Amino acid sequence: MREFNARHPWNHNEHFHPWILRNLPSGRRRAVDVGCGEGKLLAALAPYFEHVTGTDVDKAMLAEASQRTQVLPNVTVTSAQLADLPPGLDLVCMVAVLHHLDVEQALWRVRELLVPGGRFLAVGLAATQTPVDRVWDLASAVTNPMIGLLRHPRPRREAVPDSVPMREPVLGIAELRPALARVMPGARLRRRLAFRHTIEWTRPG
Repeated sequence: MREFNARHPWNHNEHFHPWILRNLPSGRRRAVDVGCGEGKLLAALAPYFEHVTGTDVDKAMLAEASQRTQVLPNVTVTSAQLADLPPGLDLVCMVAVLHHLDVEQALWRVRELLVPGGRFLAVGLAATQTPVDRVWDLASAVTNPMIGLLRHPRPRREAVPDSVPMREPVLGIAELRPALARVMPGARLRRRLAFRHTIEWTRPG
């Protein structure tokens, strides 16, 4: 099955970019994509905000994101970390990034960065810990090759390697929910297919 999925690949993270674009805040001055990778989401966000910043710790990803967005005057790519970003943001988004960080510390920092009415949108990975987790993993495993076949009916000659190194998540959904409740009351966490979940929160005020 792994070989089949590699021959009919689809990007689980990019699959959720439209979800982010559908849930943008009403205020659209400044947005940050933490862990911007190749910069595809930066390019998608650029038409909606006065300024978009992408951050990443990987030099190769920064170079690729810079090249992809070089014609977009309102996009900046930087190696600045979450703690270094200035406040006053209308949007902070993370795609497959939160589990690489100290989750609760990162959530507090995002809260500090957002203006009232600003939004935090995250696509995340969680550890498999409970029977419900395993049911969702099974559903994702079953649907994954189907989606890959629909998107790439002609198999690739060679498997596509992962462009970004991935760290296995430590926290499960059952642990993420109370962390969110402590830091971002009212945040909406939803399980998704593709071994992902989404988090949506608007800073009150």
